[in-house]
Amino acid sequence: MDSNLNNNFKVNIASIHETTFFFQVDLHPGKLLNLPSLIATSDTTPFLPDRVAKSIPFSTHKLPEILDHFSLKPQTSEANTVNKTIRGCQRVAINGEQKFCATSLESFIDSSISILGKQIQLLSNELSKETKNPLFTITRGMQNMGENPLVCHKMEYPSAVFMCHSIDKTTVYKVPLVGRDGTKASALAVCHKDTSGWNSKHMAFEILRVKPGTVTVCHFLLRDTLVWVSN
Repeated sequence: MDSNLNNNFKVNIASIHETTFFFQVDLHPGKLLNLPSLIATSDTTPFLPDRVAKSIPFSTHKLPEILDHFSLKPQTSEANTVNKTIRGCQRVAINGEQKFCATSLESFIDSSISILGKQIQLLSNELSKETKNPLFTITRGMQNMGENPLVCHKMEYPSAVFMCHSIDKTTVYKVPLVGRDGTKASALAVCHKDTSGWNSKHMAFEILRVKPGTVTVCHFLLRDTLVWVSN
C-alpha cells in the first residue's frame, strides 16, 4: 500500500470518535461506527466450580481472606481491582433494576432463571474473524431481541465473575456489521428508554449533552458481555 494512503487511512480512523453512547435514531444501515471494545481480546478466565466458589468469601469485609486465597498482596493494583469488583457487586440497585453477581456457572444460570424464568436464551457478540480494525458499518437485518434483557458484564477478578442486571424499559438489539477489512460481526446493543433514575453525572449525559429522563440512550456492549433474553 502506498505510504501516503496508509497514513491518510490512519488519520481517518483517528478522526472518528469512539462510538460509546448514542441516540436510537443512529441505529440504521449505513451508519459508521468505531467499536474498539468489540474487537478487544476476550477474557477467558473460567468460572470456579460451584463448591469452590461458595467456599470463598465475596465481600469487602473479607477482603484480606480473599486476597490470601488468590495469593495477592494488599496495596497492589490487583488487590485494588478485586476490591473494586466486589464493591460494584455490592452496589445497591437503582430504581427499576434487578442485579446479582455470579461467581460460578451454576449461580450464573440459576440466578438468571430466577429473574427471567426457564424459557430463556443466551446472546453474545460474534466476530467472523479476529481483526485490529475497529471501524464497522451497520448492514441490513437488525433484530429486536426483546425487552428488559438481563445483561451480564464480565468483571475483572482472579476467577470469572459476571455482574448481571436487568433495567426496566430497556431493549436489546442484535446488530449486523461489516468491517472495513471485510470482517462480519453480530453486535449487541441496548437502548434505555428511561434514564430518569441515572446519576446526572453519568458519562452518557456528558457525551450526548442531554439530561436524565429526556431521551432514549443506547450503547453497544463489550465483547465479553453476555445477555439473557426471554424466548
